[in-house]
Amino acid sequence: MEIADKDEFEKQNVFGTGTPNTAYAKYFIGESYLNSLTKPEDGLHLLNVTFEPSCRNNWHIHHAKSGGGQLLICTAGEGWYQEEGKEPVSLTPGKVIVIPAEVKHWHGAKKDSWFSHIATEMPGEECSNEWCEPVTDEEYNKLG
Repeated sequence: MEIADKDEFEKQNVFGTGTPNTAYAKYFIGESYLNSLTKPEDGLHLLNVTFEPSCRNNWHIHHAKSGGGQLLICTAGEGWYQEEGKEPVSLTPGKVIVIPAEVKHWHGAKKDSWFSHIATEMPGEECSNEWCEPVTDEEYNKLG
């Protein structure tokens, strides 16, 4: 369900918006927010990531010698996920996306909706993240 009104969105964003994502802001177009649900030292770091309407992260790749990748669990609003060379996937609450290591992709909110997902890095060996180029306005505006 698209939710343009932030107050209405907050009623559905059960894991909370958190604080502005200043640490990774250079890899996002628009404002995003992070709410850490677990601590990295717990063994599996879960973050609720919230995107304002039209916000998206850059293309990126989760590298790993073995295992690795990323898991997204969509919780509120509507968004997009896209792998390089593939059609975009509409994201709504309850949708789960498993992203294998070495797959170039991006994710973010739809134009007229706030969006949140829980994100975590999948366990693996020698994991790292490579941030690539931004998703251009031309690419993004082609989406529904």
